[in-house]
Amino acid sequence: MEKYHEQLTQVFRKVFEDNTIEIARSTTATDIDQWDSITHLELITATEEAFNIEITGFDVMGLKNVGDLLDLITRKLEA
Repeated sequence: MEKYHEQLTQVFRKVFEDNTIEIARSTTATDIDQWDSITHLELITATEEAFNIEITGFDVMGLKNVGDLLDLITRKLEA
């Protein structure tokens, strides 16, 4: 299991107000009905706050799925 997976799962549950959400590395916006451009911004902001990191626009452009986000979190926290 990913080092930060559970914490990120809690971020998703908070942003989407759904305690049943389960995320996988392959999860994308098409997998979560409520995931639109507004919730995407909320998700990035909530992730920054939860992990105390800064995610740039350039970082966001490189994200294709939750696995990419987990990898980004890991890089920023363990750099």
